[in-house]
Formats: sequence, structure tokens, C-alpha cells
Amino acid sequence: MMNARRNPGAGGLGPTGRFFGPGELRLAVLALIAEQPGHGYQVMTRLADRFNGTYEPSAGSIYPTLQLLEDEGLVRAEAGGGRRVYHATEEGLRVAEEQREEIERLWGRAASRGQWGMFGEPEAAEIIGPALRLVKAAVKTLAHAHGDSRVIEGVLEVFTDARRRIEELDPKRRSS
Repeated sequence: MMNARRNPGAGGLGPTGRFFGPGELRLAVLALIAEQPGHGYQVMTRLADRFNGTYEPSAGSIYPTLQLLEDEGLVRAEAGGGRRVYHATEEGLRVAEEQREEIERLWGRAASRGQWGMFGEPEAAEIIGPALRLVKAAVKTLAHAHGDSRVIEGVLEVFTDARRRIEELDPKRRSS
């Protein structure tokens, strides 16, 4: 059986610069099926949702992974609605439970990437420079303040006010 572990402390991209390290996609797919049976497209969609769109699985990666899991006896496919619906076997559930910590690391990485994935959007690129200059000015000011609480409180107030004002611009917040 394939080893689903790589460097346990590693995060981000796999050792080859790919999104998943060796065995991680296999483990992620198994975990999703152990949570809820589904056909290939549903597994792809659920995996993309876990990563908030920062990872888009392809049929060329998911279907061979499903076949591997089936060959290993970790999932079984049943016909359902004209599609093959994958279910975790007892052995698959056992392996998913044994690898729970590694799976949690994967989902933690998913949450982290999903949260920061928005920075790849063209609109975000326009504000990254000014935002970094703002942070640099704050850090420089704090360094020169030598612990002066009035300066620290003032910088925090600027950041808090800026965040509030930006959030007020969010169309989702205004429509709810």
C-alpha cells in the first residue's frame, strides 16, 4: 500500500512544487468519501470547495485516484443514477481513521490556502502594495516609539478604523 505520509511538519506545496505531496491527494479523496459517498464530479467539487477554489482538481487526477483507492479495497463503486458512486469500505474507514491527524493537517492547509487564495485575484494585486506600505509605516513608527503606549494605541486605532471602513464597503455586508 502507498504511504500517505510525507514530511508531517510540511505545509503549502508538496516537495515537487505541486499542491499535494506524495499520497496526499489519495488521502484527501479517501477522507472525502469516508465523510460522504459521491461520484467523481462530486468528489472534485467537494475537494475544490475545501480549498475555496485555490486548488481545482482535474478529472485526470481524481479518476485515477478513485481507481487506485478501489484497487486497494478502500472504496467500492456502485451504480447510481447512471454514475459510479464511491463508498468507503470498512478498510477505507479504518485507514481514514488511522490517518486522521494527517487528514486534519491537509484540511488545515486547505483552510489556510482558501483564506489567502483571494490574493491571486487581479483586484487584490492593486491593494497589496499600499497595504504592505501601510504595515511598514506602522512597524517603523512602533520601532521609533520605544514602547510608548499612546503611539501603540494610536496605530491600533488606525488599523481598527481602516478595517471597519473597508468592511463597510463590502457589497455582501451591505446587502445582508
